[in-house]
Amino acid sequence: MKRDWVKRILFLAFGAGVGLLCAQAYAQDKVISLNYAHFMPAPTMQAQLSDQWCKEVEKVTQGKVKVTFFPGGTLSPAPQIYDNVVKGIADVGFSIFSYTRGRFPLTEVVDLPLGYKSGYVATKLINEYYKKFNPKEMEDAKVMYLHAHGPGILVTKTPVEKLEDLMGMKIRSTGLSGKIVAALGGAPVGMPITEAYDALSRGVAEGILTPVEALKQWKLAEVTKCVTENYGSAYSVGFFIVMNKEKWNSLPSDIQKAIEKVNEQWIEKTGKAWDEIDKDGKEFALGKGMKFIPLSKQEETRWNERVRPILEDYVKEMKGKSLPGEEALKFAQDYLNANHK
Repeated sequence: MKRDWVKRILFLAFGAGVGLLCAQAYAQDKVISLNYAHFMPAPTMQAQLSDQWCKEVEKVTQGKVKVTFFPGGTLSPAPQIYDNVVKGIADVGFSIFSYTRGRFPLTEVVDLPLGYKSGYVATKLINEYYKKFNPKEMEDAKVMYLHAHGPGILVTKTPVEKLEDLMGMKIRSTGLSGKIVAALGGAPVGMPITEAYDALSRGVAEGILTPVEALKQWKLAEVTKCVTENYGSAYSVGFFIVMNKEKWNSLPSDIQKAIEKVNEQWIEKTGKAWDEIDKDGKEFALGKGMKFIPLSKQEETRWNERVRPILEDYVKEMKGKSLPGEEALKFAQDYLNANHK
């Protein structure tokens, strides 16, 4: 009788062990599903690269992670993407910091008119800034990687060769670029890039501050005629790709490491892609007969002086928030001086 009880106990223990091993194997084989909210239309370079990121994550995790991609704002509108990732409505999200003005104050340093000449350098800068300052304004999400577009310059329906030509002109802008327009004497018209074509075609706006890639990618060459090459006062815009923090923390460490490697690769890919599509945009615009107008050295100095107070205001505003704005600005300026050739 006693021997029967021992057999039963051993049998139950064996069964429990097998069940535990099966459960562990199931957990290892179970696919982790993520959704990715992206506001740009599927044909754009940005959406295509993000879709490729999803596929690469699936590849490097050997199918353990599957990311379903939602472009064109189908999962979340652009201004709500960051907060919707924090809330868990989206697991991963892509959008622009300046669409929620004031939500990421220190990071606005990247959007300042610092005289950008390259989207690749702007992208490297924003990631180096993040590593150095680790801003608290992003601590409620897991940052995958960041990037920034190529030089934001003036595109108009009529020629602008000097500041006087810009006076009172209605210029589409967003975030800090609106301050740039005002400083240069124009009239800012706030709206996302998705509404710019219609606004320019109907005369709601007479120009736009934008990287030249938009002339092709957003078809703005169809509704504008001139590009003023004000590179000395050119700005950029910071983009984020973030993941819900709880979701990230739930991932096994080997998967986290694999995704981090993909993120590093995509910083390089995205930075280089910005410069490639800027080049394509210029060639496309020239093919449409658009005129590119370089500023004289004297005129460029005038434009640079007009936007300098924006940098000073940023430092003052950050000081009022007890944030290291002066240090962040110096870091950005030094980085650009060292890396722009």
